[in-house]
Amino acid sequence: MPSLSLAPPGFSPQEIAELVDLHTSNPDYCRSAGEYDPDDIRPDRVEADLRAEAGAEGCEVLLARDERGRLAGLLCLLDRHPQDGLPWIGLLMVHGDFRRKGIGRSLAGMVEERFGGEGREGVRLAVLENNPTALGFWSALGWREIDRRPDREYGRPCVVMHKQLTRAFGRPRSTGTGQMRGTATTWTSSS
Repeated sequence: MPSLSLAPPGFSPQEIAELVDLHTSNPDYCRSAGEYDPDDIRPDRVEADLRAEAGAEGCEVLLARDERGRLAGLLCLLDRHPQDGLPWIGLLMVHGDFRRKGIGRSLAGMVEERFGGEGREGVRLAVLENNPTALGFWSALGWREIDRRPDREYGRPCVVMHKQLTRAFGRPRSTGTGQMRGTATTWTSSS
């Protein structure tokens, strides 16, 4: 499995350029989500959107880097959803150059391990209905559909998916708490 480090963004100009490249490498997602034009992704907008996400209460933005320091993915997490109190994955995006290399699976496993380690019973996410690739990915990882409803921000049709968690994969509940939060920690995913 890939070795990844996770850390919050520092929002340097180089990092913003890497994040624009990450979005550009996912043109199908950009088109289906409608948030960015994949042919004209503006760095100032990417920065503003991620700063707003990172600054929202209970939200966390993490950049995934491979062992060579290359940006491999982006993870946006919500600690507690206002309606159900569960943690949510707001976005998990893998750079196009890293697809089919286990990065998405590793990131999903890291999220599950973290929240399972905190004693959380489950984690949720919403997948755009017009994104069958993402629906297949999450279903293959054991996530199940529990609802269909529009997303809160844009009103786009979504499939709400849930993953029941165990106690941090057999580890005591205290393992994993805070390990992803705010530090550049290297992980080797076991998923």
